[in-house]
Amino acid sequence: MNESNPYKNEGEPEYQWGPAQPYGYPPEGGPGYGYPQAQPFAYPPTQPAGVPVPAPGYGPAPVAGAGPVLVIGDITVVGDQIHTPSGSMPLKGAVWNAMDLTRMEEKIPTYAIVLAVVFTLACLVGLFFLLIKEKSLSGYVQVSVSSGGRHHTTMIPATNPMVFQQIMGQINHARMLSA
Repeated sequence: MNESNPYKNEGEPEYQWGPAQPYGYPPEGGPGYGYPQAQPFAYPPTQPAGVPVPAPGYGPAPVAGAGPVLVIGDITVVGDQIHTPSGSMPLKGAVWNAMDLTRMEEKIPTYAIVLAVVFTLACLVGLFFLLIKEKSLSGYVQVSVSSGGRHHTTMIPATNPMVFQQIMGQINHARMLSA
């Protein structure tokens, strides 16, 4: 311990903040721990005609002339591979499943309730407005695929009453490709 500064160890240089080194700037020896190092600016690599080079690790390299055979949500079948956000898996022997998680709700709309109240005061015919019903579809269709020790599940929002039948058609096609 040092007599003049009890918090300073022996052999440790004394550092004084002063006008030459205001708070927040690195000491004279250059950037130290916690201070950003100066890095030269580098332009991203490009192919001819200014097309950016794809960054490594963002999916497989595109195969010339090969487009997606099938797309179900974020699951894409290209060639003999299934590409998902969780990685690629082989198409051969893949197991495909779908689950219908949609529901049809029926309710009395707000305008029918208002009309029923207004016309009930005038005559009892207004109660017939309570017979008006609106149907709305909500929920998702869950699609899962397993292959090569990997598993991926995606949820596809229900936009119309036939969405489950449409997705089952795609899954049957995918099952045929996987066989």
